[in-house]
Amino acid sequence: MKSIKLILSLLALTLTVSLQAQTEEAKVIETTSKGTIEGHIYFLADDLLKGRETGTPENKIAASYLANTLRRYGVKPNPKTGTYYQEVKLKRESPPYEVTIEINGQKIKDYAFVSPSPVNTDSDAVYLNYGLEDDYKGKDLKGKVIIIKAGSSEAKDTRAAFGLRGKKQELAQANGVAAIIELLNADDNMWGFIDHNFNSSKLMVAENEEDKSDNNQTAHVWVLDKDNKMAEALSVTKRISSKVAISENKEEIVMSQNVIGMVEGTDPKLKEEFIIYSAHYDHVGIGTPDETGDTIYNGARDNAIGTTTVLSMAENLAKYPTKRSALFILFTGEEKGLLGSKFYVENPVLPLNQMVYCFNSDNAGYNDTSLATIIGLSRTTAAQHIKDAATTFGITAIDDPAPEQGLFDRSDNVHFARKGIPAPTFSLGFTAFNGDVTKYYHRPGDEADTLDYDYLLKFFRAYVLSGRHIGNDPKTPVWTPGDKYEEAAKALYGN
Repeated sequence: MKSIKLILSLLALTLTVSLQAQTEEAKVIETTSKGTIEGHIYFLADDLLKGRETGTPENKIAASYLANTLRRYGVKPNPKTGTYYQEVKLKRESPPYEVTIEINGQKIKDYAFVSPSPVNTDSDAVYLNYGLEDDYKGKDLKGKVIIIKAGSSEAKDTRAAFGLRGKKQELAQANGVAAIIELLNADDNMWGFIDHNFNSSKLMVAENEEDKSDNNQTAHVWVLDKDNKMAEALSVTKRISSKVAISENKEEIVMSQNVIGMVEGTDPKLKEEFIIYSAHYDHVGIGTPDETGDTIYNGARDNAIGTTTVLSMAENLAKYPTKRSALFILFTGEEKGLLGSKFYVENPVLPLNQMVYCFNSDNAGYNDTSLATIIGLSRTTAAQHIKDAATTFGITAIDDPAPEQGLFDRSDNVHFARKGIPAPTFSLGFTAFNGDVTKYYHRPGDEADTLDYDYLLKFFRAYVLSGRHIGNDPKTPVWTPGDKYEEAAKALYGN
C-alpha cells in the first residue's frame, strides 16, 4: 500500500512539474496571437503616421496609441508621473539659410555642414594637408580658413572623415582657425546620404540653461571633391583666395515623449529587481521617393516590430506577472541619435541600480526565418534562457553575425550598457547585413504587408518566453566575466 502511495505521489509530482513547465509556454501562447501582432504593426506602419518622425504630430499619435494599449492591458503607468508618458525636451537646429563658400573665385555648391557655426571671412586660405597635428607645426593660422583632405594618410574614406571630425575641429579651434573646408571624395550615392543627413534639421536633447557650456565650434564643412581633383590642384597652388559666410542656425524647442509602464513582480524580494523591456517607436518620416514614387518611410521592420515585441511582453506580464518586476519603455528619437534613451538614463523614473537587465528589441530586416538574431547574446548570463525560449517555438537564437556593423552600439541598449546594465538586443533573424535586410532598411518599401507573420508569431513568442525565463530565474542576470561593461556594472550595483 505504501509503495502504491509513493508511486502516486511521484506521479503527482512529475505531473505538477510537467504542468508548470507547460504553463509558461501556454501563458505565452494564450496572450500572443497573430491577429494582435498584425493589428499593432499595420497601425504603426500605416501611411497615416507618415513614418513616425520624432517631433511630428504623427509621432505623437503613435505615442498615444502605445500609451492607451498599455492602459488597456492593465499595465500601471509611469510611477513618477502617474501617466504613461515621460516628456522629452529636445532642441531642433535647422541649417543656416544664408551660405556662401568660394575658393579662388569658384562658388561651391556641393557642401555639407559638419559644424555649421556662424562665420564671415574673406581672406586667403591655407592648404593644410589632412589638418592633423603635424600639419599645424610651425604655422600661424589664427583667423585663417584652412582647406584639408578628408580622413588621414591611413584612411581617406567617409567613415574615417566622420571619425576624425572631432579631432580636426579641436585642433582647428586650438589654433584659432576661422573655418575648415574638408575635401571629400564620394560617389553620388554616398554624397546623397551625406547631404540628407548633414544638411537637414537636427534634433538633440535640450540642455538646461544652467548646464550650458560654451559649445561654439569652428565652422566646418565637407566639400564634394570627386576623384580628389580639387585637392590635387590646391596642393600646388601658391595663393588660395576664399570666402566663407555662414549665417546663424535656427533653433526651436520640440517636445516628444517616451512611453512608460510597469508591472510589479510577485516575489517579495525579487520584485525589487526590474527587467526593462524596451524598443524605439519612432522612424525617419518622409524622404526621397523610391522607384514607385513612394515617399513615406513606414518603418514596419524598424521598428514597429520591436515596438510590438514590447507590447506583447506587456500584455503577457499584465496577466501573468513574473517574480521580478517589469518596466516597459518605448523610446522616441532613436533615429535622431538614440535621444529618448539618452534622456531616460539621465532622468530615470526608478533608480537604475534596480534595473538588472534591459531586453531591447530593434530591427532592420530579416533574411532567415529559422533564426532570431540577438545582438550581444553571449555577453550576458541570460543567454541560455533566450536560446531555450527560441527553441521552444521552433527557431534558433544566434549571436551577431555582422560585428563589423557595430550594431550593439547603434541602438538604445547601449546607453543602459554604459551605465552597467546587461542589455542585449533581440532582432529578426539575419545571417549577414545585406540582401533582404538592406533592401528594406530605411526605405519606403518597409511596409506591413511585406512581412511574414507566421515567422513573426514564433519570433514574438520567443521574446516573451525569454523574458519570462529571465524574470523568474532566482539568479540575477549579469554580464559575462570580462565584458567591457563589467566595471560599470560593479560601480552601479556596488559589487
